[in-house]
Amino acid sequence: MLYWKIFLAFFIPGILGYGGGPASIPLVENEVVKRYEWMSVQEFSEVLALANSLPGPIATKMAGYIGYEVGGIFGAVVGVFATVAPSLIIMIALLGVLYKYKDSPKVKRLTMYVRPVIAILLGLMAWRFFFESYDGIGIIHTIILVVASYVLIERVKVHPAFVIVGAFVYGGFLL
Repeated sequence: MLYWKIFLAFFIPGILGYGGGPASIPLVENEVVKRYEWMSVQEFSEVLALANSLPGPIATKMAGYIGYEVGGIFGAVVGVFATVAPSLIIMIALLGVLYKYKDSPKVKRLTMYVRPVIAILLGLMAWRFFFESYDGIGIIHTIILVVASYVLIERVKVHPAFVIVGAFVYGGFLL
């Protein structure tokens, strides 16, 4: 019964505050503080502050922490799953609709229009990352990382995940 309560405490805010962002925080607070009384307002605000200080979606971090506090490791798993389940269900349903109409000229046209937009957005993101790294670590290290990444991915055919790990190691030990 406890795990069902954990599931409901995070699934309902996940449906109503779709996306798991700041809009779902008051909904989670209502469930955790007022409905189930697992935490006080002070404790919840501390969990919120911790979740805001870490990278990633706020709601999933809160669900993992609160689920763990209430129900242990399985409670954390249930809480995180309940938080992402509404988005997952909607994505699967939309994928089913898209797959059903994949041969439709309208869907093909939509896909044709979306691809260049995604390419431009990825290019802008890469451009912005380049200048942020230039400001953060300097031009020499930025050029080393860009050239090494290009050579490893395009010429040597190293998997991008290994290149990313290599960049982390380079940044962690040498910078």
